[in-house]
Amino acid sequence: MAAKVVVETDSPIIRPFLKWAGNKYRIIDKIKSLLPEGERLIEPFAGSGALFLNTRYPAYLLCDTNADLINLYETIKQEGPGFIHYCKRYFNGENNNADSYYALRDRFNSTNHIRQKAALFVYLNRHGYNGLCRYNAKGGYNVPFGRYARPYFPEKEMLAFHHKAQSADFRVCSFEESLSLAREGDVVYCDPPYAPLTDTANFTSYSAGGFDLEQQVKLAELAEQHGRKKISVLISNHDTRFTRKTYCKANTLKYFKVQRFISCNGQKRKHAGEVLALFTRPGKNYT
Repeated sequence: MAAKVVVETDSPIIRPFLKWAGNKYRIIDKIKSLLPEGERLIEPFAGSGALFLNTRYPAYLLCDTNADLINLYETIKQEGPGFIHYCKRYFNGENNNADSYYALRDRFNSTNHIRQKAALFVYLNRHGYNGLCRYNAKGGYNVPFGRYARPYFPEKEMLAFHHKAQSADFRVCSFEESLSLAREGDVVYCDPPYAPLTDTANFTSYSAGGFDLEQQVKLAELAEQHGRKKISVLISNHDTRFTRKTYCKANTLKYFKVQRFISCNGQKRKHAGEVLALFTRPGKNYT
């Protein structure tokens, strides 16, 4: 019998410890309102882990093609407070300048020391520009210095992640591979890189290789196939003509507005359309 997801509407939402473009922290309740019950939640695009942190499934499988991200999550899971203390040493005033940032970024791109690389990922995430995670064509992390007066060290958020991670497995793999691991009783939530609102607004480089429109279509096809096999798949994305066409076979489509925080000019940060597409058993409705 499937275990029930406990929705605690009066409980504070747990913040992810990473800054992340497209973070679903602000729409957690909307996502949870469509999530079915299940024995395990699978996330093929782990991202900041906002949904993972704020649901209560018996087990989790978080996957991503970004090996640096998964390495960080696995290190926090295994080491907990010791690793968090190790990360904190990079959050001193001496490292909050451009010269130190670029030196540590070079070290991140060259080191094979797993623990140090994981700690530097946290440092770069909090000191880099606008919370971006971006790589060049050669796989080198290339986010510029962010120039923050006093970058926040997310100690309590990392500790919360450590405790939650004891019920999770982390894996470096593609969305196709992670979906192939789903079995009846699992629930899948997919938060792929956003489909572009315009031809020039495509944020796809959070891992080497990017994520194009062909992959967006492939994801929707796999979601439909899994839904027919009684494995519910929920996808979030921009609400555009492309995504409306791509998700036309979803059983439930939910549309709403959400404020975007990806513009470099804060005064131009506007509300954009979001869609949640649930692929599950037959029967369609729109909300």
